[in-house]
Amino acid sequence: MKTENLHPTLPRDEAATPKPQACDLSISEFSQILLQASALLMESGAHCERIHRNIQRLASKSPFLVEMFISFNAISVSLSDKSNAQVVHTATKAIKHHGIHFGVVTNASVLTWKFHDDEISFDELQTQLKALKDTKRHPVWMVRLFIGIACACLCVLVGGNWIDSACTFVASVVGLTVKQEMTKRGFNLMVVFMAASIVTTLIAGLDVLYGLGSFPGSSVATAVLYLIPGVPLINSIIDLLKGYMSIGIARGTFAGFILLCIAVGMFVGISVVGLKNF
Repeated sequence: MKTENLHPTLPRDEAATPKPQACDLSISEFSQILLQASALLMESGAHCERIHRNIQRLASKSPFLVEMFISFNAISVSLSDKSNAQVVHTATKAIKHHGIHFGVVTNASVLTWKFHDDEISFDELQTQLKALKDTKRHPVWMVRLFIGIACACLCVLVGGNWIDSACTFVASVVGLTVKQEMTKRGFNLMVVFMAASIVTTLIAGLDVLYGLGSFPGSSVATAVLYLIPGVPLINSIIDLLKGYMSIGIARGTFAGFILLCIAVGMFVGISVVGLKNF
């Protein structure tokens, strides 16, 4: 069987050129790559222990000792020279948002292992981290479609029929559209969740109001599930168990307030539609 050579031999002049490693970098240059990697992981939904492991993996290939402080809105690294403890450098980077992209988290971890194993140089690490940061997400229409399908399937699982699931599909797709468009226009995140919850509940509530399906209450109960902040809640528990108390509490509070906004939005929607004993 003919196999493709995935690692072709470099030309003589390129193979003879040594790759720059972390030991060739200044302390400030190395701190910036650490901040770039840690912020990318944080903004993509990684928990603190995973961020710490990846950063220490990079630090193990350098002549620097690295200490980190991770908060909800910023990450700070402090580097000291192993051979001269008086050479210390501290840098901080703000966290712009808390998104979810596990593909970026996985690929960033793979890059730190490649750097640790000397498979890529520092320049290649920087380039590939920047490429990860610019990774395109799934098309908006695809996200809306499959979120709607997921919520509709949940409606069927709890006892709704195809009419109930169709109402759930429409409600979740319209609500997600409201959420995405308001986020794009820079509205406060909590207002966004509340508005999306209201719109979703209003549409799903029509199923209950007119008795369209066999179990119309399932539409209201499942249509808003796309708003549940599962990743922040899970990361909060992991951070608390691993000893990152401050950010664990912050993430838990953040997720809890989102749940409160969802509940308030559902209450408003149910009240407007006029549902009783839901």
